[in-house]
Amino acid sequence: MENQALLVLLESILGKGHSTSKGNVAFHCPFCNHHKRKLEVQLETNEKNENPWHCWTCPPTNNSKGKTIKALLKKIEAPDSKIKELNLIIRPGKIKQIVEQTIKLPEEFIPLYNVNTTDKSIKLAARHAIKYIKNRGLTEVDILKYNIGFCAEGKYYNRIIIPSYNENGSLNYFIARDFSDTLGRKYDNPTVPVKDIIGMELYINWEAPIVLVEGMFDFLTIKRNCVPLFGKVIHDTLMKKLVSSDVEKIYIALDKDAIKDALKHCETLMSYGKEVYLVELDGKDANTIGFENFLNIIENTLPITFQSLLAKKLNNI
Repeated sequence: MENQALLVLLESILGKGHSTSKGNVAFHCPFCNHHKRKLEVQLETNEKNENPWHCWTCPPTNNSKGKTIKALLKKIEAPDSKIKELNLIIRPGKIKQIVEQTIKLPEEFIPLYNVNTTDKSIKLAARHAIKYIKNRGLTEVDILKYNIGFCAEGKYYNRIIIPSYNENGSLNYFIARDFSDTLGRKYDNPTVPVKDIIGMELYINWEAPIVLVEGMFDFLTIKRNCVPLFGKVIHDTLMKKLVSSDVEKIYIALDKDAIKDALKHCETLMSYGKEVYLVELDGKDANTIGFENFLNIIENTLPITFQSLLAKKLNNI
């Protein structure tokens, strides 16, 4: 199928579709209610940025045809949330495709909750890794819950490994952080494009308030319904999930040098009807501030308005 995301969206509105010989998908028509699937939709966007659709059995007076999926959704009076979801799937000149990429933990990965070896060098590395993690405010419970480990050799030698899992519990990313501060590069993460993943998705409740942060250690500090962006950008995959989910309140807690990115994200999410909070951390990050202090900050943060958003944008030009 050319676009699995678009198919999922249409099936959530029209019911189960059926692939046709042309690679299109046919649905039960909501206009003529024919007992067979006669409403055919082209999922592949053509060179004119169109996805033509029509019903084979509707009378001409029904006007059951069109050139875009948006026109179809408006004709059937689909909820605004579905149209907003559509806007995140289709982009001019192309279709956003969801690509599953295979990723594995390093072969040398050793979970820190089970360092079962007689090798003195590995035991020493494990002690240093655990000391580093505890200095970052994490506990043995965190080590077990998030399957935190390390590597004592190989490409990720002397690096903490913190895996990220998707909603099905499959590995979709990991960070590799130097715990010795001697390797030159603090992080040496896999080359999987982060735009295609949702960090730590396994632990997210999409019906409760969500906090967006930059890094994995920020996530581990906050603990409660938090998504690490692995940077400063909310990519389309995560944005689509945020706006199409039932989450109402979203807290954006990026570093001070990402204020312009944070304001842009606030504006986008507010335009989709979300209640957005800009969490200002006084030049620090969540991990440095710590859980208790961070919790106190967000409890005293008010939702941002379009007026206050404009004022902050003017102050940061």
